[in-house]
Amino acid sequence: MKRKLIMAPLLLLTVIFQCSVFQIFSVASIKPNLLMIVTVSFALMCGRKTGLYTGFAGGLMMDLLYPGTLGFHALIYMWIGWACGYFFRIFYDDDIKTPLLLVFFADLAYGFYCYILTFLLRGRVHFFFYLKRIMIPEVVYTLLLTLVIYGALYRLNRWLARSDKRSMDHFA
Repeated sequence: MKRKLIMAPLLLLTVIFQCSVFQIFSVASIKPNLLMIVTVSFALMCGRKTGLYTGFAGGLMMDLLYPGTLGFHALIYMWIGWACGYFFRIFYDDDIKTPLLLVFFADLAYGFYCYILTFLLRGRVHFFFYLKRIMIPEVVYTLLLTLVIYGALYRLNRWLARSDKRSMDHFA
């Protein structure tokens, strides 16, 4: 229960920061994908189900804040959270290489998804321009922030896991 009470405001703050504060920190109109970091991190640390719920809830919040099709972001973040949750069993929490690698591939997948549904279907087929000017810089920016943010998310997850264990021991 405590996890849900912490995760909801965390996701809301992440989406608000991504949609507002990090607009100021954009470099060449490229901003990092904070929600990707949170979704991949909790999918790795907690599994597929948590990754799916985290991705869906965060994506739905983004859909409500960004104008456009409702469910556009919710669907891709949900898939990414679910897919990254498969690595839960083979992942060592304190190792930063796996989250970096998964954030890299997840952000590329997100970029391809956005390209296909927002540009390619409208007849804009300049894929390499989009790759070079938008996807790669966003991935690099997101990876740099992953180095900073993942440690805090890891500590938060450990604290939540300890408090969940204490509450379960309390009822046993």
